[in-house]
Amino acid sequence: MSALLSLTDVTVSRDGKPVLGSLSLELSPGERLAIVGPNGAGKTTLLRTIVGLERADEGTVHLFGTECATEKQFRVQRPKIGFLFQDSDDQLFCPTVIEDVAFGPLNIGCSEAEATDRALEVLEGLGIAHLADRVSHKLSGGEKRLVCLAGLFAMRPDVLLLDEPTNGVDDENGRRLRAALNGFAGAMILVSHDSAFVAGLATRAMILKGGSLAPAEIHNHAHVHTHPHVHPGAVGHEHVGEGRE
Repeated sequence: MSALLSLTDVTVSRDGKPVLGSLSLELSPGERLAIVGPNGAGKTTLLRTIVGLERADEGTVHLFGTECATEKQFRVQRPKIGFLFQDSDDQLFCPTVIEDVAFGPLNIGCSEAEATDRALEVLEGLGIAHLADRVSHKLSGGEKRLVCLAGLFAMRPDVLLLDEPTNGVDDENGRRLRAALNGFAGAMILVSHDSAFVAGLATRAMILKGGSLAPAEIHNHAHVHTHPHVHPGAVGHEHVGEGRE
């Protein structure tokens, strides 16, 4: 089965210092890959490199079978990839929710009616249709997160890149977010410090540390109750993130 995304020996530096070093990665159709690691390990840089918002100093990036090295090449493939930024306020820029969610479809050539229909459909599916006419920047953190996700879903992507998706999300909206992602038929890369959320969603995990990726295992620990953790695969026993008691 051909990989949807692949990075081969990718190196990325910032201010003369290496962030990612000779890193390789593949994402297959339907796969849900969790990438975990300490703060500053380069997880966000990795996601940005996949979509060409940061460029590799060395190595190659292939998106859907096509090598991408220039802005023009990345631009062709980006509509197939939904990128959820770590900070929702960096992603919301239209006056109202419905305008924000419809913006992507309009940008790829949908008519205004079709874009609005897509927006209303995904808002309804996420259980937030009542927010359609609200001012985006006056929403709660959890509402903003779901509106950002709605904007991605309206584009009907093949892949989601999710950077700390549970940031600022309360329990109720967290349940909506989890249900929506579980129902997504495409592939995804999930970056998060929320171990329980990651382990409940991912089919595979890797740890990014020191600029390199290593396999990780997803399993449960028995405590007073059980909850999932992600651990390095056959390279040690340190916890990645903390379990929520």
